[in-house]
Amino acid sequence: MESDPISTKTETKKGEADKKKTKRVLARNPWHAVPYGDNAPEIVNAIIEIPENCKGKYELDKDSGLLKLDRVLFSAVHYPANYGFIPQTYCEDKDPLDILVLCSVHIEPLCIVEAKAIGVMHMLDQGERDDKIIAVAKNDMSVNHMNELSDLPSHKMAEIQRFFEDYKKLEGKEVNIEKFSGKEVALKIIKESIDLYDKTFGDEMIELVTRKVSAPQ
Repeated sequence: MESDPISTKTETKKGEADKKKTKRVLARNPWHAVPYGDNAPEIVNAIIEIPENCKGKYELDKDSGLLKLDRVLFSAVHYPANYGFIPQTYCEDKDPLDILVLCSVHIEPLCIVEAKAIGVMHMLDQGERDDKIIAVAKNDMSVNHMNELSDLPSHKMAEIQRFFEDYKKLEGKEVNIEKFSGKEVALKIIKESIDLYDKTFGDEMIELVTRKVSAPQ
């Protein structure tokens, strides 16, 4: 049976339209449009969603590329560090890789900050792996001397762990902190998330997107 040339032409046009729509979404979405950084995995670009001491759970809307308020935390807790994600990464939970950026100032949401990875917190969120990279702001002299988790004050580590153990309890959701690992493991996880992103989205990326962010003059 011969194929209908009109139907084939219509399907081709629809496929081309869907591809163009996908490219438009990628172009306006910082997850896809912002590179992870030239010196990754040691130093990465982090996009901040939630500033330190905030109680609002803001997150990137994957369709629009804007921030949305997912919820106000049920518990009387606040984020212990600036919180966001590393662009052009992908993890098992179908989200970009999360990152906590320690800095002496509260970083504005959707700000790009160069961050130096120093470790990772291994977490299970309702049974699903959800690693959190721990980093320091590269251009903040008050923290950029830190190179390993052991350089952090012990109380800060306890504060980060306690926050994630408690922040979903009043929602009736279970979060388990398995352990903290050092810089070497963190870099491996970042590299794996970059590779998975390339494998998942590589064919959809726009050629105009480069892996470089110009440094401020």
